[in-house]
Amino acid sequence: MASAAEQLASNLNFATFAKAEDLKRRLWFTLGALLVYRLGTYIPLPGLNPEAFAQAFAGQSGGILGLFNMFSGGAVERMAIFALGIMPYISASIIVQLMTSVVPSLEQLKKEGEQGRKVINQYTRYGTVLLGTLQAYGIAVGLESGNGLVVDAGWFFRISTVISLLGGTMFLMWLGEQITSRGIGNGISLIIFAGIVAHLPTALAGTLELGRTGALSTPLILAIIVMVVAVIALIVFVERAQRRLLIQYPKRQVGNKMFQGDTSHLPLKLNTAGVIPAIFASSLLLLPATLAGFANSAVLPGWATTIVAALGHGKPLYMVLYGGMIAFFAFFYTAIVFNPKDTADNLKKHGGFILGIRPGERTAEYIDYVLTRITVLGAIYLMFVCILPEVMIAQTGVPFYLGGTSLLIVVSVTLDTVAQVQGHLIAQQYEGLIKKSKLRGGKRGR
Repeated sequence: MASAAEQLASNLNFATFAKAEDLKRRLWFTLGALLVYRLGTYIPLPGLNPEAFAQAFAGQSGGILGLFNMFSGGAVERMAIFALGIMPYISASIIVQLMTSVVPSLEQLKKEGEQGRKVINQYTRYGTVLLGTLQAYGIAVGLESGNGLVVDAGWFFRISTVISLLGGTMFLMWLGEQITSRGIGNGISLIIFAGIVAHLPTALAGTLELGRTGALSTPLILAIIVMVVAVIALIVFVERAQRRLLIQYPKRQVGNKMFQGDTSHLPLKLNTAGVIPAIFASSLLLLPATLAGFANSAVLPGWATTIVAALGHGKPLYMVLYGGMIAFFAFFYTAIVFNPKDTADNLKKHGGFILGIRPGERTAEYIDYVLTRITVLGAIYLMFVCILPEVMIAQTGVPFYLGGTSLLIVVSVTLDTVAQVQGHLIAQQYEGLIKKSKLRGGKRGR
């Protein structure tokens, strides 16, 4: 028998959407905010030679700069005021999350509820300012070291670059928070999503152009399209997959009546780590190639040149290290964001238990056992989704934006946003049913 929420969801239609005025306002606000973000990716830094920088970036687009360019929506290749994007905020968030596991005071703040989360968010903002300042200054110094990239090098250019790039990052952080509170979906994720999606038409056009010139055969293009659709379907299936542990609550007596104990489920996602392992692994593996690109090839020793060549896209060593790092970060990040001991303590505090498992330490061990098993499947899924497109890119020359990391982000953010839209529609329909029942009750009273 379907639940009330499922029945409401099945009855959603365009008429329900037309009546959801608050949802439409939120959607328009989200679209307007993302449009502002896209416009900002075309405003260049002051004092920069755009033509010289475009030529210099073309030689480095295959390294870590290409990955950052994808997340920033193309702002890096234009060196716009949003070139840092939202990455300093994401890095600061991950660092603060790691510190909450090792610093007792931060761990206590995490358990204090809303007030503790506000303090942790404030620490994250401070970390964003620090990381953004360091990265912006490094970019300014790196641009000055380039040949003809800066019109007038000096402290004025460095200070203006730091202010522009850091201001762009802080504005995007604020814009993401506004989207989260006044729009639809997670604002930070939607900003990254918009940057990736903006380049997908170019990637598709590049693929079709390769087919027109004969570099890619028509059957191969069709096979690539089928593969992308199949990978998207796999991502949708796995991202929604859960292992639900049945939680039993004891019987309770109210007055002279004995009420049957309630039951609920503890959902454990198959991919608890999300897209973080793929981002971390890509960043670390692309770093040597980027550093080698900035350095003079004549200065590099032979062994360094050999390692950089072996870490190129599609090479066996790259694939092995990429898969191993994804698996490592999948387990590492899952251990950071999910604590079985805290979950078991909360269940014990509220009287819940898993059938056949003693509350407390035994429950924590069981949850950890189940979580480890499903994380193995999640890590295999991440490795497959990320490595398969890399093989296709290396063998066929498909544009970089069709990689596994970009597909993971796009599909995951889309699923989350659609779920939130559906939640608003269900709430709208539920409020309508309540109003109708009240009106009927009033008429009967008369």
